[in-house]
Amino acid sequence: MKESEEIIEALLKFRNERDWEQFHNPKDLALAISIESSELLELFLWKKAEDANTDKIKEELADIFSFAFLLAEKYGFDVKEIVLDKIKTNGEKYPVDKAKGTAKKYTEL
Repeated sequence: MKESEEIIEALLKFRNERDWEQFHNPKDLALAISIESSELLELFLWKKAEDANTDKIKEELADIFSFAFLLAEKYGFDVKEIVLDKIKTNGEKYPVDKAKGTAKKYTEL
């Protein structure tokens, strides 16, 4: 079993045992990702990156990943496939010879 499938299976088991599927529609999962991302950002607010609490960063990342995996599952997406496809697309938009060492958007390269 692929790691992503194992994670999704565990998330679904956890969710289904609590009868939470009723709350996990695509809109609310997307909102949850945004909210958890904001909680991650808050950990860095008003401090240097190295001063952020790494245990809390792990917790927020786990929440973000969890909701993202559940959203992918809701649409039947293969997580590995969509990430690798996005890397390929970004490689075309950001060729090494133009993008290396710069943070410019692809439209500015």
